[in-house]
Amino acid sequence: MWLNFNHLYLNYSFFNLYICNLKKLHKLNYIIKMTKADIVAKIADKLGLEKGDVQATVESFMDEVKNSLETGDNVYLRGFGSFIVKTRAEKTGRNISKNTTIKIPAHNIPAFKPAKVFVEGVKTNNETK
Repeated sequence: MWLNFNHLYLNYSFFNLYICNLKKLHKLNYIIKMTKADIVAKIADKLGLEKGDVQATVESFMDEVKNSLETGDNVYLRGFGSFIVKTRAEKTGRNISKNTTIKIPAHNIPAFKPAKVFVEGVKTNNETK
């Protein structure tokens, strides 16, 4: 039986690279802590409802926020925060690869502004690491 050391080395290198990148991502807090599915599961457990019903409710909430922002209306949730539409002014940018200037037109972007209570809660509950 022949051992293919190149194959073993490549697998080891890939695994080592994966672990190193995972550690870097964890240090930078890029690892996802909670997903929409996690939120649905927690709400369903807390209220004793079916996950399908909670999923539909969460999806409907997100659709309504998205539709409101698309029409230019802000969404205010007292004690949580505001989903707002910010207007970016026209500006001049640079295309470095072609060494040219371009005009970036004015445009709207969605943004979230947390409530003061929300910000204070995060500040007090999350100590700097």
